[in-house]
Amino acid sequence: MTTQPTLSRSNGSRPVDHPLRRSTDPAPHPMRRAGDRTPSRLAVSLVVPALNEARNIPWVFEQIPECVGEVLLIDGDSHDATVRVATQILPEVRSIPQNGKGKGNALRTGFLAARGDYIVMLDADGSMSPGEIPHFVHFLENGYDFVKGSRFVEGGGSLDITRFRRLGNHALLALVNRLYDAHLTDLCYGFCAFRRSFLDQLDLHATGFEIETEMVVHALRAGLRIAEVPSLELPRRNGRSNLHAISDGRRVLRTLLSERPGARPATAPREGSAP
Repeated sequence: MTTQPTLSRSNGSRPVDHPLRRSTDPAPHPMRRAGDRTPSRLAVSLVVPALNEARNIPWVFEQIPECVGEVLLIDGDSHDATVRVATQILPEVRSIPQNGKGKGNALRTGFLAARGDYIVMLDADGSMSPGEIPHFVHFLENGYDFVKGSRFVEGGGSLDITRFRRLGNHALLALVNRLYDAHLTDLCYGFCAFRRSFLDQLDLHATGFEIETEMVVHALRAGLRIAEVPSLELPRRNGRSNLHAISDGRRVLRTLLSERPGARPATAPREGSAP
């Protein structure tokens, strides 16, 4: 699969495409079962927020690739056996109680607790394939600061998104591209990875699903090197989603308006960030 990551900056320059030959794509990583993980090098931390996902955790955890050094399950006070099942599947999982409510709060809790050089965020409902993680890590290891999955580039797709949600995503995406002179192809999709050293610059405060948009906007404002990679969104395996398209869409829109250029000072890039 040939990937064309998009380099986006917040300084008004045009995005630059860097086509990569098939030979540069990372080789597939063999999957390891729980007892086979080697914790000697914690390069990649996987943060998985979960609320009553006991039926989905086995499918997700059994596919975690070997490049992941630690897995953090952020439990939002589940009433089912989410934590117990996670521990049975992956005994070395770090189960951390969420200290508030909402997906954004759960992710921020996990990000602060992560110890790896790179942080990957992944939903616990089975809608994102852990097998794609090495592809995200590949671009972090090759000069990018923030890598986001896209369902709307060649090689990506969605088996779950509704027509209404697709229209909403495109409308919000168009606003982001206009405000930041960017050429991103997806916005409201939470399969992302980034260098932990840039966590302070991402300056995250959102409590709900809008955190995904906040991360992208703050990465643009901070001038981070952003790559989009194709990702296939799968249907939730079991249970009902906590996403509410209208109310969560309004929260995303409020986030975009409050974070628009000129609304508040942009975070200055740290020393060592990409030029």
